[in-house]
Amino acid sequence: MRGKERKESLSDSRDLDGSYDQLTSNPPGHAKKALKQRFLKLLSCCRQPKSIPSVSENSIEDEFELSTVCHRPEGLDQLQQQSKFTRKELQVLYRGFKNECPSGIVNEDSFKQIYSQFFPQGDSSTYATFLFNAFDTDHDGSVSFEDFVAGLSIILRGTIDDRLNWAFNLYDLNKDGCITKEEMLDIMKSIYDMMGKYTYPAMRDEAPQEHVENFFQKMDRNKDGVVTIEEFIESCQKDENIMNSMKFFDNVI
Repeated sequence: MRGKERKESLSDSRDLDGSYDQLTSNPPGHAKKALKQRFLKLLSCCRQPKSIPSVSENSIEDEFELSTVCHRPEGLDQLQQQSKFTRKELQVLYRGFKNECPSGIVNEDSFKQIYSQFFPQGDSSTYATFLFNAFDTDHDGSVSFEDFVAGLSIILRGTIDDRLNWAFNLYDLNKDGCITKEEMLDIMKSIYDMMGKYTYPAMRDEAPQEHVENFFQKMDRNKDGVVTIEEFIESCQKDENIMNSMKFFDNVI
Protein backbone atom coordinates (compact mmCIF):
# COMPACT_ATOMS: atom_id res chain seq x y z
CA MET A 1 0.00 0.00 0.00
CA ARG A 2 2.80 2.38 0.92
CA GLY A 3 4.56 1.58 -2.33
CA LYS A 4 1.42 2.52 -4.25
CA GLU A 5 1.16 5.85 -2.39
CA ARG A 6 4.80 6.61 -3.14
CA LYS A 7 4.27 5.79 -6.79
CA GLU A 8 1.27 8.14 -6.98
CA SER A 9 3.17 10.91 -5.17
CA LEU A 10 6.11 10.55 -7.49
CA SER A 11 3.75 10.65 -10.46
CA ASP A 12 2.28 13.93 -9.21
CA SER A 13 5.76 15.39 -8.68
CA ARG A 14 6.91 14.37 -12.13
CA ASP A 15 3.74 15.79 -13.63
CA LEU A 16 4.41 19.06 -11.86
CA ASP A 17 8.03 19.43 -12.85
CA GLY A 18 7.39 18.28 -16.41
CA SER A 19 10.02 15.58 -16.41
CA TYR A 20 7.64 13.17 -18.17
CA ASP A 21 5.61 15.70 -20.15
CA GLN A 22 6.27 15.83 -23.87
CA LEU A 23 5.34 19.51 -23.90
CA THR A 24 8.21 20.33 -21.55
CA SER A 25 10.77 17.77 -22.62
CA ASN A 26 13.08 20.53 -23.85
CA PRO A 27 14.89 22.78 -21.34
CA PRO A 28 13.01 25.98 -20.48
CA GLY A 29 13.90 29.05 -22.50
CA HIS A 30 15.79 32.05 -21.23
CA ALA A 31 12.65 33.88 -20.12
CA LYS A 32 11.46 30.99 -18.00
CA LYS A 33 14.87 30.55 -16.45
CA ALA A 34 14.76 34.20 -15.47
CA LEU A 35 11.28 33.68 -14.05
CA LYS A 36 12.41 30.76 -11.95
CA GLN A 37 15.42 32.66 -10.66
CA ARG A 38 13.30 35.67 -9.77
CA PHE A 39 10.79 33.84 -7.62
CA LEU A 40 12.83 30.94 -6.29
CA LYS A 41 16.01 32.68 -5.21
CA LEU A 42 14.23 33.27 -1.92
CA LEU A 43 14.20 29.52 -1.36
CA SER A 44 17.79 28.57 -2.12
CA CYS A 45 18.79 28.18 1.51
CA CYS A 46 16.48 25.18 1.85
CA ARG A 47 18.87 22.83 0.10
CA GLN A 48 19.96 19.73 1.94
CA PRO A 49 23.00 20.08 4.23
CA LYS A 50 26.33 19.41 2.61
CA SER A 51 27.12 16.67 5.13
CA ILE A 52 25.03 13.99 3.43
CA PRO A 53 25.52 10.43 4.74
CA SER A 54 27.64 8.21 2.57
CA VAL A 55 25.38 6.72 -0.08
CA SER A 56 25.89 5.61 -3.61
CA GLU A 57 25.65 8.20 -6.38
CA ASN A 58 22.61 6.50 -7.91
CA SER A 59 20.61 6.55 -4.69
CA ILE A 60 20.75 10.30 -4.03
CA GLU A 61 17.80 11.09 -6.29
CA ASP A 62 15.75 8.35 -4.64
CA GLU A 63 16.61 9.77 -1.25
CA PHE A 64 15.31 13.19 -2.32
CA GLU A 65 12.07 11.77 -3.70
CA LEU A 66 11.31 9.08 -1.10
CA SER A 67 12.98 10.13 2.13
CA THR A 68 13.76 13.85 2.41
CA VAL A 69 10.52 15.17 0.94
CA CYS A 70 8.29 15.72 3.96
CA HIS A 71 5.60 17.50 1.96
CA ARG A 72 4.39 16.66 -1.51
CA PRO A 73 2.21 19.17 -3.35
CA GLU A 74 -1.22 18.64 -4.77
CA GLY A 75 -1.58 17.41 -8.34
CA LEU A 76 -0.95 19.75 -11.24
CA ASP A 77 -4.56 19.78 -12.40
CA GLN A 78 -5.80 20.82 -8.97
CA LEU A 79 -3.18 23.57 -8.64
CA GLN A 80 -4.08 24.87 -12.08
CA GLN A 81 -7.74 25.09 -11.05
CA GLN A 82 -6.87 26.86 -7.81
CA SER A 83 -4.47 29.41 -9.36
CA LYS A 84 -4.28 31.57 -12.45
CA PHE A 85 -1.08 30.01 -13.76
CA THR A 86 -0.91 27.79 -16.82
CA ARG A 87 0.21 24.18 -16.65
CA LYS A 88 3.65 24.99 -18.07
CA GLU A 89 4.14 27.94 -15.69
CA LEU A 90 3.36 25.71 -12.72
CA GLN A 91 5.84 23.13 -13.97
CA VAL A 92 8.59 25.76 -14.21
CA LEU A 93 7.81 27.07 -10.73
CA TYR A 94 7.70 23.61 -9.20
CA ARG A 95 10.88 22.42 -10.92
CA GLY A 96 12.78 25.29 -9.35
CA PHE A 97 11.01 24.93 -6.00
CA LYS A 98 11.87 21.24 -5.79
CA ASN A 99 15.49 21.80 -6.82
CA GLU A 100 16.00 24.56 -4.25
CA CYS A 101 13.87 23.08 -1.49
CA PRO A 102 13.89 19.26 -1.50
CA SER A 103 11.98 19.15 1.81
CA GLY A 104 8.98 20.69 0.07
CA ILE A 105 8.50 23.51 2.60
CA VAL A 106 10.19 26.76 3.65
CA ASN A 107 10.28 27.75 7.29
CA GLU A 108 10.47 31.29 8.65
CA ASP A 109 14.18 31.25 9.49
CA SER A 110 15.08 30.08 5.98
CA PHE A 111 12.84 32.70 4.44
CA LYS A 112 14.41 35.48 6.55
CA GLN A 113 17.94 34.32 5.78
CA ILE A 114 17.42 34.47 2.03
CA TYR A 115 15.41 37.69 2.11
CA SER A 116 18.28 39.39 3.95
CA GLN A 117 20.53 38.87 0.92
CA PHE A 118 18.43 41.37 -1.03
CA PHE A 119 18.97 44.08 1.60
CA PRO A 120 22.52 43.66 2.91
CA GLN A 121 22.68 47.31 3.95
CA GLY A 122 19.82 46.97 6.43
CA ASP A 123 17.93 44.60 8.71
CA SER A 124 15.13 42.90 6.78
CA SER A 125 14.27 40.29 9.40
CA THR A 126 11.13 41.96 10.77
CA TYR A 127 9.63 42.76 7.37
CA ALA A 128 10.52 39.26 6.15
CA THR A 129 8.53 37.86 9.07
CA PHE A 130 5.49 39.94 8.09
CA LEU A 131 5.83 38.80 4.48
CA PHE A 132 6.29 35.17 5.48
CA ASN A 133 3.11 35.31 7.58
CA ALA A 134 1.20 36.66 4.59
CA PHE A 135 2.24 33.60 2.54
CA ASP A 136 1.67 31.20 5.44
CA THR A 137 -2.11 31.41 5.20
CA ASP A 138 -2.81 28.34 7.36
CA HIS A 139 -0.41 29.59 10.06
CA ASP A 140 1.47 26.31 10.44
CA GLY A 141 4.91 27.94 10.49
CA SER A 142 5.88 26.91 6.97
CA VAL A 143 5.27 27.86 3.35
CA SER A 144 4.52 24.97 1.03
CA PHE A 145 4.47 25.03 -2.75
CA GLU A 146 0.69 25.41 -2.61
CA ASP A 147 1.07 28.46 -0.33
CA PHE A 148 3.72 29.87 -2.64
CA VAL A 149 1.57 29.44 -5.75
CA ALA A 150 -1.54 30.83 -4.05
CA GLY A 151 0.26 34.02 -2.99
CA LEU A 152 1.97 34.55 -6.34
CA SER A 153 -1.26 33.92 -8.21
CA ILE A 154 -2.95 36.75 -6.29
CA ILE A 155 -0.04 39.17 -6.55
CA LEU A 156 0.65 38.56 -10.24
CA ARG A 157 -2.69 37.46 -11.72
CA GLY A 158 -5.34 38.56 -9.27
CA THR A 159 -7.81 41.38 -9.77
CA ILE A 160 -7.13 44.77 -8.23
CA ASP A 161 -9.41 43.85 -5.33
CA ASP A 162 -7.58 40.52 -4.87
CA ARG A 163 -4.22 42.30 -4.67
CA LEU A 164 -5.50 44.98 -2.31
CA ASN A 165 -7.00 42.32 -0.04
CA TRP A 166 -3.63 40.54 0.02
CA ALA A 167 -1.83 43.81 0.87
CA PHE A 168 -4.36 44.55 3.63
CA ASN A 169 -3.75 41.11 5.10
CA LEU A 170 -0.02 41.85 5.11
CA TYR A 171 -0.56 45.08 7.08
CA ASP A 172 -3.18 43.62 9.44
CA LEU A 173 -0.62 41.97 11.66
CA ASN A 174 -2.96 40.41 14.22
CA LYS A 175 -5.55 39.47 11.56
CA ASP A 176 -8.47 41.09 13.38
CA GLY A 177 -9.87 42.77 10.26
CA CYS A 178 -8.52 46.27 10.74
CA ILE A 179 -5.20 48.12 10.65
CA THR A 180 -4.22 50.15 13.70
CA LYS A 181 -1.65 52.92 13.90
CA GLU A 182 0.55 50.62 15.98
CA GLU A 183 0.48 47.94 13.30
CA MET A 184 1.20 50.41 10.53
CA LEU A 185 4.06 51.90 12.53
CA ASP A 186 5.56 48.43 12.96
CA ILE A 187 5.32 47.93 9.19
CA MET A 188 6.88 51.30 8.40
CA LYS A 189 9.72 50.82 10.90
CA SER A 190 10.46 47.39 9.43
CA ILE A 191 10.66 48.91 5.94
CA TYR A 192 12.99 51.67 7.09
CA ASP A 193 15.14 49.13 8.96
CA MET A 194 15.28 47.04 5.80
CA MET A 195 16.41 49.98 3.67
CA GLY A 196 19.23 50.77 6.13
CA LYS A 197 20.62 53.95 7.63
CA TYR A 198 22.93 54.80 4.76
CA THR A 199 20.39 55.60 2.09
CA TYR A 200 20.42 58.80 0.07
CA PRO A 201 18.80 61.03 1.00
CA ALA A 202 19.21 59.94 4.61
CA MET A 203 16.15 58.62 6.39
CA ARG A 204 14.91 60.84 9.21
CA ASP A 205 14.04 59.20 12.54
CA GLU A 206 10.55 60.70 12.51
CA ALA A 207 9.80 59.55 8.93
CA PRO A 208 8.01 56.27 9.85
CA GLN A 209 5.59 58.07 12.17
CA GLU A 210 4.95 60.73 9.53
CA HIS A 211 4.12 58.03 6.99
CA VAL A 212 1.66 56.45 9.42
CA GLU A 213 -0.10 59.79 10.01
CA ASN A 214 -0.34 60.40 6.26
CA PHE A 215 -1.66 56.87 5.74
CA PHE A 216 -4.44 57.32 8.31
CA GLN A 217 -5.32 60.79 7.12
CA LYS A 218 -5.96 59.32 3.68
CA MET A 219 -7.41 55.92 4.61
CA ASP A 220 -9.32 56.37 7.88
CA ARG A 221 -12.52 57.77 6.40
CA ASN A 222 -14.61 57.89 9.56
CA LYS A 223 -11.71 58.94 11.81
CA ASP A 224 -12.22 56.13 14.32
CA GLY A 225 -8.51 55.37 14.62
CA VAL A 226 -8.48 52.15 12.55
CA VAL A 227 -8.58 51.35 8.83
CA THR A 228 -11.01 48.65 7.72
CA ILE A 229 -10.71 46.59 4.55
CA GLU A 230 -13.51 48.64 2.96
CA GLU A 231 -11.77 51.93 3.72
CA PHE A 232 -8.46 50.56 2.52
CA ILE A 233 -9.77 49.31 -0.83
CA GLU A 234 -11.86 52.42 -1.49
CA SER A 235 -8.95 54.77 -0.73
CA CYS A 236 -6.46 52.78 -2.81
CA GLN A 237 -8.80 52.64 -5.80
CA LYS A 238 -9.00 56.43 -5.76
CA ASP A 239 -5.23 56.84 -5.64
CA GLU A 240 -3.73 56.96 -9.14
CA ASN A 241 -0.20 56.17 -7.95
CA ILE A 242 -1.33 53.07 -6.08
CA MET A 243 -3.34 51.86 -9.05
CA ASN A 244 -0.37 52.34 -11.38
CA SER A 245 1.87 50.39 -9.00
CA MET A 246 -0.64 47.52 -9.03
CA LYS A 247 -0.46 47.34 -12.82
CA PHE A 248 3.33 46.85 -12.61
CA PHE A 249 2.78 43.16 -11.77
CA ASP A 250 0.53 42.46 -14.78
CA ASN A 251 3.37 41.47 -17.12
CA VAL A 252 5.91 39.98 -14.69
CA ILE A 253 5.26 36.49 -16.10
